[in-house]
Parts: sequence; C-alpha cells; structure tokens
Amino acid sequence: MGTEVKNRKTKAYFKRYFWLYLFLLPALVYFAVFCYGPMYGILMAFQDFKPVRGIRGSEFVGWENFRILFRSSQFSRVLRNSVWISLIKLLWGFPVPILLAVVLSELRMRKFVKVSQTVTYIPHFISWVVLSGIMVRLLSTSGGAVNILIEALGGTPKQFLLEPEYFRSVLVISDIWKESGWSAIVYIAAISGIDRELFDAARVDGAGLLQKIRYVTLPGLASTITVVLILRMGSVIRNGFEQIYMLYSAPVFDVADVFETYTYRIGMLQAQYSYSTAVGLFQSVVGLLMVLVTNKISQKIGEGGIW
Repeated sequence: MGTEVKNRKTKAYFKRYFWLYLFLLPALVYFAVFCYGPMYGILMAFQDFKPVRGIRGSEFVGWENFRILFRSSQFSRVLRNSVWISLIKLLWGFPVPILLAVVLSELRMRKFVKVSQTVTYIPHFISWVVLSGIMVRLLSTSGGAVNILIEALGGTPKQFLLEPEYFRSVLVISDIWKESGWSAIVYIAAISGIDRELFDAARVDGAGLLQKIRYVTLPGLASTITVVLILRMGSVIRNGFEQIYMLYSAPVFDVADVFETYTYRIGMLQAQYSYSTAVGLFQSVVGLLMVLVTNKISQKIGEGGIW
C-alpha cells in the first residue's frame, strides 16, 4: 500500500512539473553531448595515443605524460604566466563589475542607465578577433590613438604589444573592457532583490549614499560575490586562448605563454595529443581543487558556499 501511494505521488509530481522538465531537457542534452560525453577522451592522457588506432587501440603508458609535463623546461614558465595573469585579472577585474553594478543601481536617470548598460554589455558579444584588431589599432605607434595622446602630453610612444612590461596590463585592461558590463548583470540582479525597506530605513536613520552602499548594498551582495569568486577560482590557471593568441607575439612570449597557447602548440601543431590532453587534465584538476578549497574557506568564515 505504501509503495502504491509513493508511486501515485511520484506520478502526480511529474505530471505537475512536466513542462518544467521538458524545458530543462535541451540543457541536459547539451551538457551530456558536449561536456560529459567528451570526458571519455581523458583516457588519452594516460596513453600513447595514435589516431589510426583510436582510444581503445592505443597503448597505455600510465603517468608518463604527466612526468614529461612536470619535468619539462617550459612547465615552470607556463605555470607562472598562467597563475600571474589570472591573479592580476582577478585583482583588478573582479571588483569592476561590482562597482559598475552599484553605480548603475544608484543612478536615478533611467534612460542614462539603460544606455550605459547597453554600451558596457556590447563588447561581450564581440569576438576577440575583432577586439584584438581594435586594440592593435588603438595601441599602434603609427597613428594609434593612445600613442597620439601620449605624444600630445610630451611622452614617448610605447610599443605596448611588443614590450613585456606593458603586455600584461594590456591583457587586463582589454579583458575588463570586454567582460565587466556582462559580469555586472548578476550583481545588478542581486541588488534588485535586496529589500527596499532596508534602504528606506537607512535613509530615515540619516545614512548618506556611501553609508547605504557600505551597510546595505554590499552586505546584500556578499553571498553573490562569494559564489562568483568561488567559481572564478576554478579557472585560476585558465586565461582564455583567443585573447592571448590574437595579441601576443615573439617579443612577449616569455610573459604571455600560458597553458592554452602551450596546449595549442603541442596538440594542434606538433600532434602530441596525449601530452596535450595531460596538460588539459592537469588544469582541470587544479581548478577543481581551487573550487573545493575556496568553498571550504568561505564556509569557515561564515559566508556560505556553493554547497
């Protein structure tokens, strides 16, 4: 009797939420085909993979590809560049969407806010191929707007894309330009969910603009900031292939070569498929560990976590 009641409740539940599960189906299919299905290829990291033999027919070599990776003369440079570029992007780029969201939420000129949101969102939808061309033109020593301004101020034109001391700054600034507006969406949504009575109470108590932001807005954003930060830590040694590949060149190779460009060279150009898979798996494992550690630290300090 208990089993029949349970089955009846289960059928009623799925009947009630049938359309919700139907809408969820395309997303499940997407992740199954493009995320979980390709995980079978992880086996290549432990093989001497030969395309003519396939994954099942290739020889297993155990941890050999990882030993080659860790002993490689390029590993320390690539790891250093990946971590350093990721950290400076996090340090300078992470607060910008928060600041942008707070500023836009405090403005009362709604038309100006809508135009500003549109202007800041647009770069996200433009590919790095196009944006890199814009950056090259802006930073050119022959007619580039930035160097024209530097000359007008009495300075000497700089080769920003060819000098190692400037290249990382170009990466950070262009990344902020492209992604800050889009990243601000989640914070704007979180701010809109804060109880408006808290703002009214703060105003009654005589709080000024900065005090409202400090004592109402930012505490209301704390959980959202925590979740976003935890997810960002999962890509601590992932910097994106397109941006760096489209902007870097031989003079800045020592400060710009990261795991993505390294994997492209050894995987696509040198056809070392097993080795490049081992590099990608190393990145994934480090990212997973960083998420777990960051989530645990967040729970310890009382800010909650993803789970």
